[in-house]
Amino acid sequence: MAQYQNLFTSVQPVGPVHEGVELPRDDDKRIGKPFLFHLLGRIGNAQIGPVYLGSLGVASLLLGIFAFNIIGFNMLASVDWNPIQLVRQLFWLALEPPPPAYGLSFPPLEQGGWWLIVGFMLTASIILWWARTYRRARQLGLGTHIAWAFAAAIWLYLVCGFFRPIMMGSWSEAVPFGIFPHLDWVSALSLRYGNLFYNPFHALSIVFLYGAVLLFAMHGATILAVTRYGGEREIEQIVDRGTASERAALFWRWTMGYNATMESIHRWAWWFAVLSPLVGGIGILLTGTVVDNWYLWSVKHGVVPAYPLDGPVVMDPALMGAK
Repeated sequence: MAQYQNLFTSVQPVGPVHEGVELPRDDDKRIGKPFLFHLLGRIGNAQIGPVYLGSLGVASLLLGIFAFNIIGFNMLASVDWNPIQLVRQLFWLALEPPPPAYGLSFPPLEQGGWWLIVGFMLTASIILWWARTYRRARQLGLGTHIAWAFAAAIWLYLVCGFFRPIMMGSWSEAVPFGIFPHLDWVSALSLRYGNLFYNPFHALSIVFLYGAVLLFAMHGATILAVTRYGGEREIEQIVDRGTASERAALFWRWTMGYNATMESIHRWAWWFAVLSPLVGGIGILLTGTVVDNWYLWSVKHGVVPAYPLDGPVVMDPALMGAK
């Protein structure tokens, strides 16, 4: 039995469904009767339900549904209420923020007012879901690591749609709601401010992003490799090191001279993943508010060499405005 496992096989335990630990008396009840679904058991736990929403979860879902419905109806209106065109052009449609002329004021609904309403509802929905995540962890006796990782993503979301537009004095600086229009916004921001690739915080964000991917892949591969020795029972291997963790440690010490532990690899991966949106948000927040041109900033601080002056001289927009 110890030799059966490879990348394409998995253990799927089947047994009585579990309702979960007892909740405090003032909590809402869980919803739904739990059951097993074999195909989901191929990639995770086969049990579906019960689901706990609670008052925070219900409020979050309602606000999120309202926000997505407003976005959808605005997109539908933009294609003359044609559902076929909505499906065909969905990736290119958007709910745009107000034009620059309105600054931080509340514009007419068709001039970005709907965008502000959706932004308020979606932000409230996300923050309520964060509060639910934090409260569930505390009620179940867990650490709050998941909630704080979620907060790192919320930070980047708020920078793009709230903090930076306020610092710039215009809602027009915010991200539109849409798929390709959102990508166009990123591209336009990079072009307008001298290429975000020269933004050191953007570079750090990519380092942590790729680093997190690498760490999670290394860790997942390591645990799969030692699962035949019980390596998937990581808590046991943390507090009582066995042959699985010993073999994993030997492999990485032999491979690169150093090994994380069954516990520390999760801290490494958590920090790398969380730091990606944190430093990325700092880079976006500084763009246009502190630094007008990241390429010129990099040349000034010796990060990159200046391009040969074969063409017209590139002037710093901040210096041009001072004349």
